[in-house]
Amino acid sequence: MSISRLARATGLCVLGLGIPSSFAAEALTIASFGGQYTASQRQAHYEPFSKETGVDIKSVDYNGGLAELVAQVRSGSVSWDVVDVEMQDLDRGCADGLFEKVDIDALPAGADKRAAKDDFLDGALQPCGVGSVVWSNVIAVNEPAFQDAKPQTIEDFFDVERFPGKRGLPKRPNALLEWALMADGVAPGDVYATLSSEEGVDRAFRKLDTIKDQAVFWETGAQMIQLLVDGEVAMSTAYNGRVQGAISDEGKPLRILWDRQIWNADYYAVVKGTHAKKEADAFVRYATGTVPLAAQTGFIAYGPVRRSAEALIDPAKAANLPTAKANFRHALAFNSKWWTDHGEAISERYASWLAR
Repeated sequence: MSISRLARATGLCVLGLGIPSSFAAEALTIASFGGQYTASQRQAHYEPFSKETGVDIKSVDYNGGLAELVAQVRSGSVSWDVVDVEMQDLDRGCADGLFEKVDIDALPAGADKRAAKDDFLDGALQPCGVGSVVWSNVIAVNEPAFQDAKPQTIEDFFDVERFPGKRGLPKRPNALLEWALMADGVAPGDVYATLSSEEGVDRAFRKLDTIKDQAVFWETGAQMIQLLVDGEVAMSTAYNGRVQGAISDEGKPLRILWDRQIWNADYYAVVKGTHAKKEADAFVRYATGTVPLAAQTGFIAYGPVRRSAEALIDPAKAANLPTAKANFRHALAFNSKWWTDHGEAISERYASWLAR
């Protein structure tokens, strides 16, 4: 459903979100992850904001991480105004002075008039970022690759004898070590405690060793989907929204394994040193309002971070969200603090593991 139709259906004034009537800047540059995800942002957030304000939005794709942003801020030559970031990058970037602070009191109330601080899910409001979507790391299955027994669990992903075929793995270790431990018998609630010891990290890498000779490594969500639909991999770690889009919009013969999904959130953050701070702040206020967040679920299967958005979502779409009750059983919350504390060392070790 479009934002305008949602607004008419609910009687909401979508654009009354404290947006100034005029702006000095004529354009904003927003960096995000590309593919269907950025397309959903464009349709639900970018285009309606531009229509209301006259501020054009230039979309830039990136693969996550902070390297490019650090270079911009440290050089004083900032070309991005707003960036979509995962929690662990938001934490590090905030600590390193890469993002502007958030004025939580300036965020609009929910559609049900709840204050923003009460409407957003726990953890969605951070000192330097405002949550936008709940998404999950899942296992995606290329159904034609398995004619008899069908993979059902995370253990099956690591079982290349019973379920032969190439495995798609990310070039970043985030979420992957958690699955390795769970497939090796560690309960979800014990994963991060186990990873906090050297023995636990060793155990995770030993489990990864069991599938490395069957691994094909991907960098972007689009590449991951292409590997699956081309049959180059039989299963892959994946982002749920990308996979659901390939299933629903393109009719691809893929399936999501929700078993022990690892859920996370994305955030909009304003880049420190932007020359369009007023416009960037206004965009974040707008894009994280109830109706735009609900509208985004019509374009990608990621859940909204505002409680007030749930009542506006098409029930058929809601069933494919990571937060659906049937999908959320045995889910593991991604521990961004653990990754902030340990991510650099783990990433270095993972890079060495890839190079072996």
